[in-house]
Amino acid sequence: MTQSLMSAGAVLAIAAFWCVPVRASATDLTCDLAPYPSVQWTACEASNYAKLSQAPADQTNPWFLLRLSQQNGTNLETWTARALADPSWLGLPSGNSAVTPVGATWQGPFGGDPFRYPEAPGPDGSSFYANQANVVPVVFYDRECTRLSGRIWAPKQTQLGPKLPTILFIDGSVQATEPAYWWIAQALVRAGYAVMTFDPRGQSRSDWQSPDGQQGGNVNLQVFWQEGVDAIDFLHSTPSRPYPHNPACASAYPTVTTAFNPLWSRIDPQRLGVSGHSAGAIAASVLQGYGAPGADPWPGVMDARNPVGAAVALDSLIASDGSSFIPVDSSLLPSQVSTAVVQAGTQGNLPRFGPRAPSMTIDAEYSLDQSVPFLVPPDPELHKGTFGIWQAAGVPIFTLTHQGTSHLDFPSAVGTPATSWCPDPASGACEGGWAHPSIIYYAVAWFDRWLKKPGEAGYTDADARLLNDAGPQGAVKMSFHFRSARDFPNHSGVREHCESIRTGC
Repeated sequence: MTQSLMSAGAVLAIAAFWCVPVRASATDLTCDLAPYPSVQWTACEASNYAKLSQAPADQTNPWFLLRLSQQNGTNLETWTARALADPSWLGLPSGNSAVTPVGATWQGPFGGDPFRYPEAPGPDGSSFYANQANVVPVVFYDRECTRLSGRIWAPKQTQLGPKLPTILFIDGSVQATEPAYWWIAQALVRAGYAVMTFDPRGQSRSDWQSPDGQQGGNVNLQVFWQEGVDAIDFLHSTPSRPYPHNPACASAYPTVTTAFNPLWSRIDPQRLGVSGHSAGAIAASVLQGYGAPGADPWPGVMDARNPVGAAVALDSLIASDGSSFIPVDSSLLPSQVSTAVVQAGTQGNLPRFGPRAPSMTIDAEYSLDQSVPFLVPPDPELHKGTFGIWQAAGVPIFTLTHQGTSHLDFPSAVGTPATSWCPDPASGACEGGWAHPSIIYYAVAWFDRWLKKPGEAGYTDADARLLNDAGPQGAVKMSFHFRSARDFPNHSGVREHCESIRTGC
């Protein structure tokens, strides 16, 4: 009798305390169970695919267009001012220009969410930078003397306290720029993390090429994990142990570089997570896997062993053979072959790595080049390839796919096909939407599970959040085409294993 009178909130609180999964029993499985072929299946897929038009439709809002126009102008001014102050940022040997790297001026689709700049009014603009975060721009050299542009973020605090766990975030390739992922950086800062964002070689406001002409981007994907190692060295640099590549490259350019992490005193080097999108997800996969059985040792200078304690790969985690969640199979349509497979598997330059750190992969339903809805039902296990590899190695793993998402749901790229991420900016912010809130929810919970300490915000309820299948960011948003799954131990050491979260464990 008492149990039947409990409120939903009380049930959730008890479940959180005991780390009991809050089951998704009320999830509408109409589309999961729709027979093929049928009118019902076709209608489900049409509605699902239509979600990709949400973001472009949102961005016709006059408030959004006004703020975008203002920020476009400001971004061009800051790019021009840098070139005037230091002309070596243009021309040879860097190869930089207004169009190389792509998106260097941070205009149009390359500027990300226009409400997340210091110039923008609102909770994610001037208020965030003034009241919630210390954000320090940095410039440092990679191992081949390419200038890399980035930022170190940390929550403001008025008194000295415990050092913070840290997340390194790595851009995707070609179209991706550092500010396209500031929505993730801000969420992590608010969750109590220091964060480093930067543009790898050939991207955004870093150099297009090294002084001796070595390329980056898709032409040379290894820069994403090599410079990920360099960025971790920079994160862990201090006044007594300055970043090692700057002195060696000091004669390359007259540019003043940042000698060491300006927020070094806030960093706990023993608690590091990595995340990235697309090519950055390949980098996160590699970085977490140095030092695994049979893998190459950690190649960094500042740490003797791999310091990465957890990873979140955004479309998607890859295996050591370069494969992603989709096997390279000639029977698949070209649009069904993962971009990550094409990028990583054809390069032939991956180091040896393996499952080592607890990893989450958050994947899109539609790949970058898929321009039509699914014409036949895809294999529901298709996104669980790396899930099985991590399982076999006994390493914690969580895989998620959200309904209606594309590869471009992860950067805030204006005008590109994606689910809603700025439904109503009249408040002065791009709040809400479809995939972004769920991505933040699960990524933060995963990092909290592995990087937070007892007494820190997010530690106690991390398991409960990861198991809250019935919550608003849970099974209701998960793909009915591809199975989301988890296999990890909770704080009590109990195995939390589910092969199909949406349909029930």
